[in-house]
Amino acid sequence: MSDWRIFQGTKSPHAGIEDLPLSPSWRRFETKQSRGATFQVRKEEIDLVNAALYLRRPLLVTGKPGTGKTSLAYAVARELELGEVLTWSVTTRTTLKDGLYNYDAIGRLQDAQSQGKDNVQNIGRYIRLGALGTAMLPSARPRALLIDEIDKSDIDLPNDLLHVFEEGEFLIPELQRIAQDYPSIEVGTAYSDDQELTAQDFTAEIQNGKVRCQSFPFVILTSNGERDFPPPFLRRCLRLDMKEPSQEDLERIVTVHLGELSEDAKALIGQFIERRNQGDLATDQLLNAIYLVTRDRAPEGQSRDDLVEQLFRYLTNA
Repeated sequence: MSDWRIFQGTKSPHAGIEDLPLSPSWRRFETKQSRGATFQVRKEEIDLVNAALYLRRPLLVTGKPGTGKTSLAYAVARELELGEVLTWSVTTRTTLKDGLYNYDAIGRLQDAQSQGKDNVQNIGRYIRLGALGTAMLPSARPRALLIDEIDKSDIDLPNDLLHVFEEGEFLIPELQRIAQDYPSIEVGTAYSDDQELTAQDFTAEIQNGKVRCQSFPFVILTSNGERDFPPPFLRRCLRLDMKEPSQEDLERIVTVHLGELSEDAKALIGQFIERRNQGDLATDQLLNAIYLVTRDRAPEGQSRDDLVEQLFRYLTNA
């Protein structure tokens, strides 16, 4: 069998990159929405998603990295044809306003100085709705919103979200101040994909500086379980704890991505589960290992064992 290594470290240029096979199905970037196509959903997840849809409540999904928390949002949006999933990635510096809208005051000032006038009617050019703000736009069907890693937020953000979740609306003061003269202003939105269902919403008309949803969005907030949330916030969410995939789940996931299970794949699943019992591992680490060692050109012998050992490294130092 020929050497599986494309990069040889010889310092001599060669055309070996032409032998690189197609990328794994979970590492293709034609469209983000394809992430939901292969997600294997379980009964408890189906039930909680439906409860969130019926009750118009956000779904707080907690689980270890790699359990499919974000993929669940894409799976729901794909099946229910909700269009592009709006994604808001949260950090310790994130504020509620970051999710609602951004106003480029400096850009507007620079343009006014260069043009010698400030055209108030064109203020919409400098306002762009964030993922949360876009999700609140009026629509006939719910929009899909993923608020990723809410447990990394500042301590105040969960409570700041309560008003938006409860009232289904928010104000843009910069537009309210001019509403008497300019009641309708066109602004940009957070949509960027060309999906048919939401491509027409790259811009939106804001009336009197207020955004109010017509149908409450389908909201998934993900958490790695690194912090507790205040009771008022939890009361307004439905909670789903995503379990690590069982052996049966893993076999189904591997089959969907890589086809019929080989004996090598079954052995790696067993090895993965044994190691996962001792520390944190993510399912895509298993997929990576099986993809590499079951190809026509694959590492063999000690090289194979060493590579699997590296791919199955724990996610935490502990």
